[in-house]
Amino acid sequence: MQTKPSSPEKPVSDIWRPELTRLPARTFRLRLTRWFLRGLARFLVFLWTKPEVYGLENYPRKGPALLVMNHLGDPDGALILAYLAPIPEFLGKIELIDIPVLGPLMDAMGTIWVHRGQPDRKALQVALQALEQGYIVGIAPEGRESLTGALEEGTDGVAFLALKSGVPIVPVTVTGTENKRLFGNMKHLRRTAVTLTIGKAFHLPAGIPRSEGTRQIMEALARQLPPEYRGVYGYVAVIK
Repeated sequence: MQTKPSSPEKPVSDIWRPELTRLPARTFRLRLTRWFLRGLARFLVFLWTKPEVYGLENYPRKGPALLVMNHLGDPDGALILAYLAPIPEFLGKIELIDIPVLGPLMDAMGTIWVHRGQPDRKALQVALQALEQGYIVGIAPEGRESLTGALEEGTDGVAFLALKSGVPIVPVTVTGTENKRLFGNMKHLRRTAVTLTIGKAFHLPAGIPRSEGTRQIMEALARQLPPEYRGVYGYVAVIK
């Protein structure tokens, strides 16, 4: 196996607001917010993209399950909202909560806020609680939007959740959703070709180290991506 190069240094949240991290109650407001955001996402996807969706039959109709995905840009979430039901309980960086309109909407739809680069035990506990209650939890193992436009190294939080809960892992990948590409096309009133691929669920072997679990998860994502999107996991092309 080839040795993969290192990814850029991972970000660390400069704020600490764990009181905002919680699993939301299934209220009418939550359902209404998700209904509204799903409709908005479908409209935006139709208006600005030319989507191709593969493997939709692999997405579970109910949890528990752990959805793992690559993260190329802001439009990633719109594709998830537009096509995947039920909507996952997504982990999102706490910094987003202070962005006007976006932050309150994400909070109202039940985002599990996480403090990146810190020992955020509460976020992990809430995510495990969601899995125990039978929900689908969504997480981007890279821990941020890719700086390279391809896969960066995964963080071990996702393997911790998978090994601790024992739930199936659903690999989801996107292409074409880079902010520069999509928003550049929007300025010229052009639609952008994007893809959403849902792979078959798998489990991590019990008892393996977290680092090995992370590697297996990231390689599953890489196998669903074209070579130019595999980044530091480009070597998976030689794995049989």
